[in-house]
Amino acid sequence: MTPNQRLWQGRFETLIGLAAPALDLLLTTGNRASKLLLADDDDYYPIRPAAEAFELDEAGKRGRPVD
Repeated sequence: MTPNQRLWQGRFETLIGLAAPALDLLLTTGNRASKLLLADDDDYYPIRPAAEAFELDEAGKRGRPVD
């Protein structure tokens, strides 16, 4: 990398580091607000039942190939 690229990289990384706490607060606030406002989500259903859950790590332990 050139010195100019390193300078800009440092600037962007500093900007992201300064903005991260505010963005975390925004995400947390939105998450809590959505849980309060839509406490009963009747339209939600899991993709597959918990009993049929499939973990890739378990497949590797059993020796079965993972597709």
